[in-house]
Amino acid sequence: MLQAQLKPANLVVTCNQTHSTMAQTDAPSTPVMPMTHAKQTAESGSSAQLRHLSRYLVRNLGMLNAAFGDLPLSPVQAHALFEIGKQPLTIKELACKLSIDKSNASRAIKHLIDKNLAQSQIHPRDSRCLVVQLTPAGKKLLLKLDAQQNQLFQEILAQLTPAQTSQIEEALMLYNQAVHNAKHQSGCHIRQATAQDDTAIAKVIRDVSAEYGLTADKGYSVADPTLDCLSQIYSQAGANYWVIELEGRILGGAGIAPLANNDGVCELQKMYFMPEIRGKGLAKRLALLALDFARETGYQSCYLETTAVLNEAVKLYEKLGFVHLSAPLGNTGHDACEMPMLLELNQ
Repeated sequence: MLQAQLKPANLVVTCNQTHSTMAQTDAPSTPVMPMTHAKQTAESGSSAQLRHLSRYLVRNLGMLNAAFGDLPLSPVQAHALFEIGKQPLTIKELACKLSIDKSNASRAIKHLIDKNLAQSQIHPRDSRCLVVQLTPAGKKLLLKLDAQQNQLFQEILAQLTPAQTSQIEEALMLYNQAVHNAKHQSGCHIRQATAQDDTAIAKVIRDVSAEYGLTADKGYSVADPTLDCLSQIYSQAGANYWVIELEGRILGGAGIAPLANNDGVCELQKMYFMPEIRGKGLAKRLALLALDFARETGYQSCYLETTAVLNEAVKLYEKLGFVHLSAPLGNTGHDACEMPMLLELNQ
């Protein structure tokens, strides 16, 4: 079966500063540019198509059937059999692996026990809970289940070239990662920054900078004299800043602003995340939101400056298509950020 390894996203921070020219702007507050009708239509169509394909895939793999193939198992029971066949599990652990509630996992295990396919015993390290493992009959049925599924997928893959198979595997990995991230981002609200957020986002930038040794005396964002009034700085035309809010707390953010003396070029700036929201894919999500804004605003390319200390940030930017430059663009004053990068937005 095609399987995707779900790896949590990594911490991403940028060293980008706000330009001195931005600090002098008196431009009125500018709301987030509304999504164009064409973009809304395209995204709506893509969403509907993906939903349709997902439903179609689930149905055609027999996941809505009462029995899993020609074996006396429901789909949930079959998946439970797969998981406890790898290693003994508690009900809670099984529920987590199958992304179902504990009562559903408990019912599946009860059916497997009733069919003499599984058995429970006291957990060796915690007498308050039970651990479930397969019986000899369960192991025998699992072999049949594996053989049945292998045959099914061999027949499916026989319709595809090796290149198409690799393409599907890569796409499913991305899709599974997106599903995983969306689930773990529950409760995180991304919105445009307001004046009421200034103190909180400045604290985020200072705290994360201190955590990674990005001190003010070395030319990082934490030294920016406008750090305590970012909503005003990013109110100029062609600029925006977004924050991530969780349970009433501002825990991260990122911004886009024009790069001084470089027509058609914007800069991805001040991308910081507190530990509470790291590993959820929010860095990529926020970067994609910022880049969409940049395209809609009419920029041709997006610039950033970072440092090798922020290794995971560099990896994300490279995956997004940013390329390394031999020299910085303009004069941002970020002498400590030795890695300038650029993304062509129309590619």
